[in-house]
Amino acid sequence: MGNENSIPMCSNFTVEEIRRLGKRFRKLDLDNSGGLSIGEFMSLPELQHNPLVHRVIDIFDTDGDGEVDFKEFIQGMSQFCVQSDMMSKLRFVFRIYDIDKDGLISNGELFQVLKLMVGQHMKDSKLQQVIDKTFLLADKDEDGKISFEEFCNVVGKTHMHKMNNNMVINV
Repeated sequence: MGNENSIPMCSNFTVEEIRRLGKRFRKLDLDNSGGLSIGEFMSLPELQHNPLVHRVIDIFDTDGDGEVDFKEFIQGMSQFCVQSDMMSKLRFVFRIYDIDKDGLISNGELFQVLKLMVGQHMKDSKLQQVIDKTFLLADKDEDGKISFEEFCNVVGKTHMHKMNNNMVINV
């Protein structure tokens, strides 16, 4: 896993918070591999029913090796600390929807993520209507994609306060 002291100060956590996160990381690392697999994340009851947990883990796993090492864990979690700025939180939420990591949200990507969230509680045709309305509202340059700037113009203005309060962890 590495030493908590060797983590670059690219996070918004204090040294003490990183130490506490190190303890949590080691408890989650059930096989002592130095990385957290999806199965290890899913051992947390609070994540077992979260439909976006796979997307979050994919974003945390910056090297794409299928596991989240301690550095990736700290960098990912730092987006949720009190000191994290709103723009970092918006970037993180945008990345949830940007599945192919091209810097744009397509109609299909938005459908996939919203389908994860609503499951079978909404017919696909109704969900597509919601997506179509979202694109009418957000896609100002009418290129069929939602850019980060367009995303911020819609999400940032309408949900800024709520998002900032809900996207905070206590370490």
